[in-house]
Amino acid sequence: MSARLLERYNAEIKPTLETEFPKNKMLTAKLDKVVISVGAGEAMKDSKLMQNIQDTISLIAGQRAVQVIAKKSVAGFKVREGSPVGVKVTLRGERMYEFLDKLCSIALPRVKDFRGLNRNGFDGRGNFNFGLDEQLMFPEVVYDNIIKTHGMNISISTSADNDQEAYRLLELVGVPFTKGRA
Repeated sequence: MSARLLERYNAEIKPTLETEFPKNKMLTAKLDKVVISVGAGEAMKDSKLMQNIQDTISLIAGQRAVQVIAKKSVAGFKVREGSPVGVKVTLRGERMYEFLDKLCSIALPRVKDFRGLNRNGFDGRGNFNFGLDEQLMFPEVVYDNIIKTHGMNISISTSADNDQEAYRLLELVGVPFTKGRA
């Protein structure tokens, strides 16, 4: 199965970017990876809840998620070295394009009163980060299987050198941004 968004990138988006940002064709902005991560919070003490979060993120991403383990002990947060503190999954290639297509065309439009993603999520080097409040917007997630709702952070890494080029790439991909300038 070929990713619909990947085919669109090669046929439409890449030629558009090459004309708007004329430079070496090998330097045309492209998507590198998407990282979906969840900070566990109180789930650190409950292994069943942590496993549920891991299963949910794996279902959403279409790829197995891994637990993030604490490297240091932090007494203020009651974290011990070696204890699980979160869940993450890194998507590349076709799975990344399939996830972005599903996110932009199915999941985000299901959010009530959604007006677009804030443009302030760019980091100055062509990467975009944003958070979602709950996992129930994805069609794979069954409400009855969820122990507790949780949010997630999504980080989209591009090969673009600056935010303007990355913004244009993500806009052409179909990421819904807020209207007007931020």
